[in-house]
Amino acid sequence: MPNKYDIIILGGGNAGFGVSAIAHEAGKKIAFVENWDFGGTCPNRGCTPKKFLVSAGQALHDIERASFHHIDGLSPKLDWAKLIQRKKEAIDFLPEAMAGLAAKRGDVFTQAGKFVGPNSIQVGDQILEAENIVIATGSKTRPLPIPGAEHMITSDEVMLEEKQPGEIVFIGGGVIAMEFSHLYARAGTKVTILEAMPQLLPRIDTDAVAVIQKESERIGITVDTNVQVKDISFKDGKFHVCYEAGGEVQTIAADKVVNGTGRIANVEGLDLDAGNIKHDRISIAVDEHLRSVSNPSVWVAGDALTTSPQLAPLATYEGRIVGQNIVEGLKHKPDYATIPNTIFTVPTLSSLGLTEAEAQQKKIKVAVSVNDMTDWFTGKSYAESAAWSKILVDTKKDRIVGAHLVGHHGEEIINLFALAMRHDIPASQLKEGIYSYPTFSYDVKSMF
Repeated sequence: MPNKYDIIILGGGNAGFGVSAIAHEAGKKIAFVENWDFGGTCPNRGCTPKKFLVSAGQALHDIERASFHHIDGLSPKLDWAKLIQRKKEAIDFLPEAMAGLAAKRGDVFTQAGKFVGPNSIQVGDQILEAENIVIATGSKTRPLPIPGAEHMITSDEVMLEEKQPGEIVFIGGGVIAMEFSHLYARAGTKVTILEAMPQLLPRIDTDAVAVIQKESERIGITVDTNVQVKDISFKDGKFHVCYEAGGEVQTIAADKVVNGTGRIANVEGLDLDAGNIKHDRISIAVDEHLRSVSNPSVWVAGDALTTSPQLAPLATYEGRIVGQNIVEGLKHKPDYATIPNTIFTVPTLSSLGLTEAEAQQKKIKVAVSVNDMTDWFTGKSYAESAAWSKILVDTKKDRIVGAHLVGHHGEEIINLFALAMRHDIPASQLKEGIYSYPTFSYDVKSMF
């Protein structure tokens, strides 16, 4: 006899816990299916442990700028092995803690699951059935179809490597490459980024990317765009990356090569066809309520969705929406217009809403305000090496529609702009607000 549930959640990460929070409170019978570590990518192999590495990079950056404050005699050396150990000690408890929380909300199955019918999941030798099945299986590293791809490591391994490489190459100039390259470069590793597209971080505002690329090159990172990687080989104790750039074939040697091309939905192995789920092997077709267009019993949330950014808070948000729709009926739809995003380079690159190009495509008449803030009072007082903003205001509606920040505590300030957009606060009111002075957020008044 199959085990029957109200909801089966495939995946024990942010999206799955978002669903379970709503469903458990409503008294639903839940099954969690997770064959790796509970908590998912963010707390175990992503944003949470990464912040320990980013903080070390920030400390090195602050020491580099110390001479502007007339502090001399600093010669820092990062102990990479101890940094990785510090990160490990800080997060080791998380999988067990999250598994414990899952067990309080439902039954836990620690094997891989796959569809064997529209409402049925096989886990080992057991069959689970439910009125609703949520695919919240997260993401995995995007595979690269190039000879020698097996020589690359992923961000997972970067988080575990206790030996700092002397030279490292990132294939792809996405978020992973940018964030880790800033720490490596500041710690003394020679870093090269090879990106196939014309610009790094292709989805981010072009001018913002130009600012962070300039800062990346200032700290010694080599950036090559419009690159085609031919192959990766290993000989004489080094990895050799052969690539074509500007019509010329070049080779670079490194101690490590990292796949920095980003991540894709982790749905392989679910046997979506058996679940009558429309898909193209990676992307599952969903409606505006995050429900499968072909099987109304199936829902998708978090990184398993390909239509929204891969952000931990967004996964929780989507999971809660799915939970609400299951419990209350089809009443809820996600709103992605006001989701802030920060790339933790040093300094950070934060973005929200439309880019300037997107505003032009939508034919929205916007006032565009661009500022180099390194010479502003706050920028000078902290000796910022990069401080920049671009704010887009819909002139007809007096509303912020886009904000892009490099440095200047943009990772915090972006939340002010998000709050204004989410609650429909006029741009003029945001500008006229009273802010603590002298602070970075006070400068919001002068950014547009």
